[in-house]
Amino acid sequence: MTRPGGTRRVRRFGVAPSRVTAAIVLGVVGLVFAVPLLALLQFTFRQGTDGSLTLAHYAAILDPANAGTYQPVFDGLSASLLIAVITVAIVLFVLLPAQVVTALRYPRLRRVLEFVCLVPITVPLVVLVVGFIPVYQVVAQLLGSDAWTLSFAIGIVALPFAFRPVATALTAVDVTTLSEAARSLGASWWTVTWRILLPNLRRGITAACFLTITVVLGEYTLASFLSRTTFQTALVLVQQTDPYVAAVFSLAALLFGFVLLVLIGRVGTSRRSRSKESA
Repeated sequence: MTRPGGTRRVRRFGVAPSRVTAAIVLGVVGLVFAVPLLALLQFTFRQGTDGSLTLAHYAAILDPANAGTYQPVFDGLSASLLIAVITVAIVLFVLLPAQVVTALRYPRLRRVLEFVCLVPITVPLVVLVVGFIPVYQVVAQLLGSDAWTLSFAIGIVALPFAFRPVATALTAVDVTTLSEAARSLGASWWTVTWRILLPNLRRGITAACFLTITVVLGEYTLASFLSRTTFQTALVLVQQTDPYVAAVFSLAALLFGFVLLVLIGRVGTSRRSRSKESA
């Protein structure tokens, strides 16, 4: 509908929720997430079945006498961090260039690339593991059976989570116009990539890296079926002897993932605020 002044009024569908309704919805959703986390936190302080609370489980982690008991967790954590670094490198040096080149040179192949990257999320992980087993028999002969080799398989599993943030950033920015304008002014492709494209895609790249790290730290099925020691498989192993300490590490992993999500939001908010100030 067009107003007499010539401006077009956007028609709204439905009624916007009131503040009370929004508060109720957010409160219910918050309880759904908070209750299990609070129960897990309370379990880490529990002393046996009498209901008393203690800090002994946290102190046991720092006790040198228990180093041998909890060492698998630290070994698995270091292996998962190494896998995360390699997987993020795969995202940055394989997936990101493929998306940028497709957006600039071959826009008709964007749907094909999207389909390929989203296929792993539609296939059950157990089915993927069945396909990975013969592949990793060859990988073990060539590169050994260390945990870092899981980065190739987890990189495939993380493709859908890493693809979408970068694709959204590419859609929000007219990379073709920006690159052509920079090239017309004499900038090299390296300058265009480093000083124009990457700063505009920073939020999407950051989100892709953080989500990839979260996927790596939460991955259990691949490591279990392929007989690799990671953070999650080590937690299952330690849980058989000390479920309280396993709960402590699980809670720490959940908090770490929450911090990563908050950082993703902060990156986008700070960038929007800087854009408004410059405007």
